[in-house]
Amino acid sequence: MVDEIILRDTLANHVAIQQCNHSDTVFSHKCSSFMTYVSLHDRLRTVVATALKKELGITNVHALPRLQKVIVNVGINKTKMDGKEIHEFVAKTLAQITGQKPVFRITRKAISNFKTRSGLVVGAMVTLRGRRMEAFVDRLVSYVLPRIRDFRSLPAKLDGRGNYAIGIRDHTIFPEVPSADAAKIFGMQIQFTTTAGRDDRGRALLKQIGMPFTPERKPSTKSSPSRIKEKAVEESASVSHT
Repeated sequence: MVDEIILRDTLANHVAIQQCNHSDTVFSHKCSSFMTYVSLHDRLRTVVATALKKELGITNVHALPRLQKVIVNVGINKTKMDGKEIHEFVAKTLAQITGQKPVFRITRKAISNFKTRSGLVVGAMVTLRGRRMEAFVDRLVSYVLPRIRDFRSLPAKLDGRGNYAIGIRDHTIFPEVPSADAAKIFGMQIQFTTTAGRDDRGRALLKQIGMPFTPERKPSTKSSPSRIKEKAVEESASVSHT
């Protein structure tokens, strides 16, 4: 289903781009309205690449940071999500969201402190690359995140190497899956792995993709109470010395 949607969008975007390229006017109304809905696959190679060249000062297009893979991970709690039925539900839901069959992660050894034994299912994960990754990120930024109640922005803190991760508490925000019972609602972690190597480049890439980061706060020009107190102490000390 996801592959059919990707193929259909690709053909539609290709036809629209060809029509815009052969139009008489450079910026017609039709082409300007189309550019608002260009898929992420096309934007990464045109608009995003141009913006990153200008922002990062990189002239070689092959040296620009890019998305390498996206990992969707679901932790399976033994007390709340134990059983074959709930495991099948998680696998089916992840397949509907990502368009790819998930892989269950199994413990390798028993740890008594964590009440785990060898061969216990502790999670399910999907690793997305290529067109499926781009289609998933496009849907996440355009449709999924705005569906979160009282959503404002995401923290702009990366891991130090240009990678980013976000946590989602309710999987039903994805429009691909129907509303589930409260007992079956689960959360997930989405990890974005980039080739940036640095936080500033990784943040610039994700921002150009459309990740709604919290804007940086400008330093206030007003003096803080602690600074005012320090100035008062310095002035009193200078007066006593004189």
